[in-house]
Amino acid sequence: MKKKIAITLGDPAGIGPEIIVKALLQHPDIYETTIPIVFGHRQLIERALRWTGLDAYIRELDNPQQVDAGSTKNIYCIRFAKLSQLPGPGKISAEGGRLAFEYIRTASQSAQQGSVQAVATAPIHKEALKLGGVPYLDHTEMFAKLTNSAHPMTLFVTGGLRIFFYSRHIPFRQIADHLDKERLVQTLRQGITYLKQIGIENPRMALAALNPHGGEGGMFGSEEIDILIPAVAEARQAGLSVEGPIPADSVFHLARIGHFHAVLSLYHDQGHIAAKTFDFDHTVSLTMGLPFLRTSVDHGTAMDLAGKNQANEISMVEAIKAAAKYCW
Repeated sequence: MKKKIAITLGDPAGIGPEIIVKALLQHPDIYETTIPIVFGHRQLIERALRWTGLDAYIRELDNPQQVDAGSTKNIYCIRFAKLSQLPGPGKISAEGGRLAFEYIRTASQSAQQGSVQAVATAPIHKEALKLGGVPYLDHTEMFAKLTNSAHPMTLFVTGGLRIFFYSRHIPFRQIADHLDKERLVQTLRQGITYLKQIGIENPRMALAALNPHGGEGGMFGSEEIDILIPAVAEARQAGLSVEGPIPADSVFHLARIGHFHAVLSLYHDQGHIAAKTFDFDHTVSLTMGLPFLRTSVDHGTAMDLAGKNQANEISMVEAIKAAAKYCW
């Protein structure tokens, strides 16, 4: 059965509108599993069509229940009040941040009501959100607050490599201070639960080390001895299939070739670099721990490319497909 997937337009000044129309009009295999519905202004979709030279009939909907089949020649979108002026391509603005949040808020409501089965998001811009008075830092925080979800987790999926994140957007200097044994155990437990939720029956997880060579017995840092090793020991005592800490220069490779079903990365770039180096275009971000599944591209708004018909839509395609594949 095809799944209705809400697709949020992202920051209208970025590449979100472009990669969405390219995904929906140039990749007909999307429609084998999904009924995509864009949450964004019709005017912005029309502008993206002009930028890309693509053609489609745009049908506005008052709610997702008004559509029951997808078409490679149509783009279905939710009706929003007409904009008096469109945010300029590549320009960071309060209006861009406000609109991006409105699309997310509306899509979240539809997903919670069961009108769509999952949400796939185009990229947003943190500075624009701040300018627009949006009180949230990123997608994960937004969806957590909008759904009253206490423990959402980011999961990157690319090929056979899956990566969870212990922390996301914190300054590098604070990473070590942010480590906590009990929170690590809880995060490993949640990771195992979420792997089961996407169909892995007996998940095995690895914890990435923080320091070079896993600290070398304390020579290069004590976090492994003081926090990470005790966390893994406690998780194993609780019956979780967890190993580590394993040096970060090898743990992602080991997971990719099948030794583990997922890695818990300790901080943003540790896991992002591994996934994006392995396959930048096909990496998809899943937000677990919400009442519904949210998937996303793994890249930003690329303001410098907006309006130039140069953006690659493959990550958007993969995000839409993943939403249908893994949603519950």
